[in-house]
Amino acid sequence: MAAAQHGLALWALQFTPRVTRLDEAVLMEVQASLRLFGGAGELAAQVRVDSPALGVVSVAWAATALGALALARAQREEVDTSPLAERLNALPLTVLTVTAPHADTLAQLGCRTLGELRALPRGGLTRRFGPAMVEALDQAYGLRSPVFSWVTLPQTFCARLDLMARVENAMALVYAAKRLLLQLQGWLVARNAGVTAFTLRWQHDGLRPQPGEEGDALVIRTAQPMRDMAHLSRLLAEQLARVQLAAPVETLILEVDSVCDYRPPTASLLPDAAEDRDALNRVLERLAARLGAQRVVRPVLREDARPEWAQQWVPASAPVRARPVSARPVSATVRSEGLPQPTFLLPEPLRLAVRGNRPLYQGELQLLLGPHRLEGGWWHRVELAGGTAESRQVARDYWVALSAHAGVLWVFQTRVAGEDAAWFLHGVFA
Repeated sequence: MAAAQHGLALWALQFTPRVTRLDEAVLMEVQASLRLFGGAGELAAQVRVDSPALGVVSVAWAATALGALALARAQREEVDTSPLAERLNALPLTVLTVTAPHADTLAQLGCRTLGELRALPRGGLTRRFGPAMVEALDQAYGLRSPVFSWVTLPQTFCARLDLMARVENAMALVYAAKRLLLQLQGWLVARNAGVTAFTLRWQHDGLRPQPGEEGDALVIRTAQPMRDMAHLSRLLAEQLARVQLAAPVETLILEVDSVCDYRPPTASLLPDAAEDRDALNRVLERLAARLGAQRVVRPVLREDARPEWAQQWVPASAPVRARPVSARPVSATVRSEGLPQPTFLLPEPLRLAVRGNRPLYQGELQLLLGPHRLEGGWWHRVELAGGTAESRQVARDYWVALSAHAGVLWVFQTRVAGEDAAWFLHGVFA
C-alpha cells in the first residue's frame, strides 16, 4: 500500500507541487494550477484519464482537504459548485477517519450523518469523544486550516512494483510497466525534464538477479528528451517482444539513467522543422527497438581525409558528437577540397588494368580533373593475426575520369610495394 501510494504521489506532482498523503489517499492542492490546465473541469478530466491505471478507485473535489477525502470515500466524484456544507451534511459518519470508529455509538443517539453530528453541542462532543473529532469536523467544513507535510520531489527516480500475479509472458509486462511509466511522467513534469535513458528490471519468482545476468533488464534510449509515455511504452513493447523470460516474474523496477531539460512543443500554424525531426526520431527509435540498435544506423562525419574513414556508421539513437573519439585531426592540405566527391564509394578500391599508362575500365578512361594529392593515416595501424600490425597510411593522386560506358568515375593512382604506380577505381558519380 505504501509503495502504491508513494507512486501515486509522484504522478500527482505533475499537476501541483502541493501533494500530500493522508490515510489511504493522496491529496492535491490545485487552486494555483487551475488556470494552467484550463479550469477545474479540464484538470479533472486529465486526472481521471490515467489515475485508474495507478489503482485509484475514486477522485473527488472540494474546497478543503478532509472534505475532498470524505467525498471520495462516498464515491461523490462530480465537480460540484454547490456549497461544501450541503455536500458534506448528507454523508455518513464513516467517511471521516475520526468519526468512523464511533459511528455505531452515535447512531444510537440518532446521529448518522455529518450534518446531524455538527448539530450536536460541541462541548459535549469534546468531552465524550475528545477534541480530535470537533477539530476534524472544522477542517472538513473549512472552519480550521490543517497543516500538511508536502511530498518532496526526489532527485532520482527508481520505482518498484510487486505484481499481483506471476507473469510468464514478457509482453504482459508492458501493461504492468504502464503504472511505473505514469509515475515517471509525473516526476519528469515536476522536474521540467525529459528522459533520454531508463532501465526496466524484473525479478523472477524464487530467484534474484545476479549482477551481469542477461535477460533481467532492458535499457531504453531516446534520441531527444522524451516525456511522451505512449511512445516510451511502444519502445518498451518492441523490445519486450524479443525477450524470453527465464522464469515467471513477480517484481518490476523502473530506474532513470539519464535526463535532460525538456522543451515542450509550441503551438504554431506553420510547419515546424523541429516537429518533423522529432517524428523522424520516434520512427527510428521504434525501428531500433524492434530490429536492434546496431541495425538502424546513421552516418557521422569524421575528421579524416581518407575516403574509407571519412565517415562511420553509428546507432541512430547514439548522441551526436562533434568529433568521434577515434578521429585524428588532419591539416587542410590533405582535405579533398575543390575536387568533386563521388556519390558512391566501392567497399574496396578496385585495381584497374593499364595500357600505355592509361587506366582501363570498360574501355580507356579519359582523365577530366586532377590530380589531387591525398595523404594521411600515418597514425593508423591495424593489428593482424600473429600479433603483427599493418599501417593504413595512404598517398594517392585522385582524378575524375570519364568512361564511355560506365559514366563519370573517381580513380586514383598510387604506388604499390615492389611495383610501379597502379590505378584503382574508388567511386562512382551518379
